[in-house]
Amino acid sequence: MESVNIIQFLEDKTILVIGATGFLGKIFVEKILRIQPNVKKLYLLVRARDAYSATQRILNEVVEKELFRVLRERWGGNLHSFISEKVAAVPGDICCENLGVKDSNLREEMWRETDIVLNFAATTNFDERYDVALDTNTMAPFHVLNFAKRCVKINMFLHVSTAYVCGETSGLITEKSFYLGETLSGETCKLNITSEKKLAEQTLNQLQAEDATKEAVTLAMKDLGIKRARLYGWPNTYVFTKAMGEMLLGYYKHNLPLVIIRPTIITSTCKEPFPGWIESLRTIDSIICGYGKGKVTCLPSCPDTILDLIPADMVVNVVILGMVANANNYSSHPKIYHVGSSMRNPIKISHLHEFMFSYFTKHPYMDRNGKEVQVSKGTVLETWDKFQRYIAIRYLLPLKGLELINLVFRQYFKDIYTDSDRKIKLVMRLAELYKPYMFFQGIFDNTNLKKLATTIKDDEVEVAAFDFDPKCIDWEDYIINTHIPGLVRYVIK
Repeated sequence: MESVNIIQFLEDKTILVIGATGFLGKIFVEKILRIQPNVKKLYLLVRARDAYSATQRILNEVVEKELFRVLRERWGGNLHSFISEKVAAVPGDICCENLGVKDSNLREEMWRETDIVLNFAATTNFDERYDVALDTNTMAPFHVLNFAKRCVKINMFLHVSTAYVCGETSGLITEKSFYLGETLSGETCKLNITSEKKLAEQTLNQLQAEDATKEAVTLAMKDLGIKRARLYGWPNTYVFTKAMGEMLLGYYKHNLPLVIIRPTIITSTCKEPFPGWIESLRTIDSIICGYGKGKVTCLPSCPDTILDLIPADMVVNVVILGMVANANNYSSHPKIYHVGSSMRNPIKISHLHEFMFSYFTKHPYMDRNGKEVQVSKGTVLETWDKFQRYIAIRYLLPLKGLELINLVFRQYFKDIYTDSDRKIKLVMRLAELYKPYMFFQGIFDNTNLKKLATTIKDDEVEVAAFDFDPKCIDWEDYIINTHIPGLVRYVIK
């Protein structure tokens, strides 16, 4: 691959961003406006009823965030005029044809002017309703692809997926694309995305015909998603529907340059625009916050499991370099990039456990009564069986009586719950969802990513501005002095 000048490439470019109100989308928009103020236009598609509502969403949910502090300091009172010149909020819906852009003049303008299309949008709930996850993670990327094909100047379509589309694969996981209909469960069943869509629609129609409550519909559709994912070899609805989205893009991209970015577990910013910015609880953050509040006292995990973390700003750096380096690259297959740390600078779950204990011992969480929450080392349960026994002894036996012990261990908690046991059932459901990641045995190959790093022009400014090598991260310092303080400031508050 030839070396590229990233900042120069971005000058006078028009970029359509899907999912700009999400975590990575915000960081991408801020970085583009900060490093290349001469970008021509950023179209930001948001779900809104009209142009005014779309603009207000962008201002309230993106521009007014603390993330834009550096830009705000740089532009002062002129920030809003700069934003209005460079950013166009587009009301639409990625689940609809033509992305739900109803203004025909605006739609034609976007098809005429757009150089690059980026899709950050996704629902990341592990057990999302199957119909919702199919619409957002599988069919929506297909709608975005069809829209991109109508852009006459298009030279790149970049889609953000997840490294965990690999399922529970162990060993070295390569940067390869899926073929349409591929499964992770062997050749016993063939995956048909159209049939999956019909199944979700039929199930929903049947539930509605039976006048099922809203809660019952949600639970049934969530269970359907998990059931279908596991049938085909994926651990949850999120990664299953993301994998199907990749399949559709790879099969129908035709001659459109396509890059798929697969990040691992995304954490707070490491450097840019400043360290520690984060929004909402990410994958491991629920555990960190629960531990700090004294609610997580046991952890079902193998201490030696590698927790593949990667700061959000490094992911965005790969997104930018990936779209620039592969522009007009008309390969027959999409270019896949794993973005993580397991190859270059692995961190173990046992290390995270130590760092959490160290932080919350020195900086205890204050409860509602203003009292400090004292944390302990807690209990680490190295196997799934040990975790199940722990839950049985600590929670189920006092409620059910010792006579159920054989039933508990034999049935693994199935069909023994009553209404009074809902809390335990929830704990087990959450544990089941996180189990594939707490005992994950894979390492993500980054061969393509290493080649991508060589395309940055030998310029100190660009090398520093687009660094994505996790080798430079001191995990103890980052977790204790950047990530957890960021959680406390921006999420726990």
